[in-house]
Amino acid sequence: MNPLYLEVSVVVLGIILFMVEAFSGAGSKRSIVYIGFIGLLGILAATFFADPALLDSSAAYARFYSADPLAIFLKQFTLLTTAVVLVMALEYAPTVEAGLPAERRGAGLGEFYTLPIFACAGLMWMASAVDFVMIFVSLELVTITLYILVSYLRRNENSLEAGTKYLVLGALSTGFLVYGITWIYGVTGQFHLATIAAKLPALDQATAPALLFGFGLVLVALGFKISAAPFQFWVPDVYQGAPTPVAAFLAVASKAAGFIVLIRVIQTFFVVPALQEKILPLLAVITGATMIFGNLAAIPQGNLKRLLAYSSIGHAGYLLLGIVSISAPFAGTAIVFYLVAYLVMTLLAFLVTTIVAQATGGDDIANFNGLNRRAPHLAFALMLSMLSLAGLPLTAGFLGKLFIFECAIEEQHWILVILGIITVAAGFYYYLKVIRAMYWQQPTDPDAPEIEVGGPAKLTIALLCALIIWIGVYPAPLLSLLP
Repeated sequence: MNPLYLEVSVVVLGIILFMVEAFSGAGSKRSIVYIGFIGLLGILAATFFADPALLDSSAAYARFYSADPLAIFLKQFTLLTTAVVLVMALEYAPTVEAGLPAERRGAGLGEFYTLPIFACAGLMWMASAVDFVMIFVSLELVTITLYILVSYLRRNENSLEAGTKYLVLGALSTGFLVYGITWIYGVTGQFHLATIAAKLPALDQATAPALLFGFGLVLVALGFKISAAPFQFWVPDVYQGAPTPVAAFLAVASKAAGFIVLIRVIQTFFVVPALQEKILPLLAVITGATMIFGNLAAIPQGNLKRLLAYSSIGHAGYLLLGIVSISAPFAGTAIVFYLVAYLVMTLLAFLVTTIVAQATGGDDIANFNGLNRRAPHLAFALMLSMLSLAGLPLTAGFLGKLFIFECAIEEQHWILVILGIITVAAGFYYYLKVIRAMYWQQPTDPDAPEIEVGGPAKLTIALLCALIIWIGVYPAPLLSLLP
């Protein structure tokens, strides 16, 4: 199968869902989720049969599009994330409908279910982008879609505030990206990353400041995308105000795509040792600041979505530690493995948060008090997610951190390793705070009924829990599949 058809299939699926929504009339829109979910899983299965050899190297798109193993992996990553986000959206539907009269039941749900499909297509194009123009265009497709989704609850002030902040800062980061690309093009005369890498060694040393300035601007834009310090200030407010499925999408798929693009750009500049020597200290400072800020700022949080937001900043720091150690032979695999582990445990945390918040009316940690009495299976799933995010042995999160630290030790980044160990210890404190609320705190309403969970959500929670344990205990099959 030609890899080009993967993105085309996703876009066609999104258009079909829009048509189904347009002609389905009033009432339940659950069929849109089921069609989208099955369609995404079908495209995910097709990725295993994608053959890069079928791409025409003489075609115009060859300068923009790549289907290397890393790109195929991120496509699979994005498709799986979007499928789980659709399950979350199904559980989140009552909040989207809140405030509407009975005759408008289902209004707005069709678009809420369908827009993540188009964001998925943009992220898949980002995975294959090997040209700055393609990176920019695919990034804008994703960002514009997320602008809409973040502020989708237009009757909610927090959602509108989150959308406004994301729009303003997102537009600013786009300006940095375009300006940085302009400087790099001005020096090299190229947009294609491989061509730039081939030309860099032959350039005059006098051009190094201009190249570094352009790289710095691009790094600012990608730093916003991956929520690295000091470009992370939008994260907690946007995550808390956005619909929970959208926050999960931002935390997982959007972050992963940003890291893949960052890896490609960094590898382009690292072909010149003189540039690498100047870039690495900057990346090291950003890495240390991201780990420290994300984990320490999460400690006092009383809202679970804000806690997960700051936690995502800390995890971005650990992924950046892998990028700083990219010269280590195992670094690429370690980064991708960490992304897989982060996908599983974060999606599980957001899915349980979505269900509990619908039943209790809020996502503060206090709303999870005594959850073990109302829904033992949900409490266990969230506990497993929290322990894996913290890095408890025999979970996916532990091996992810172990592999990243192994690469950093091999490259002798001792200060960053020490900071990483300290921040991991801080993470245990605030993750265990959630577990304490579920198992040791008294429920706010002792007479509240048991929380009901839909069939698709139950199946998804079970699969994610199994994956966390399986990857943590027996990672060999996954490692054999990674690029």
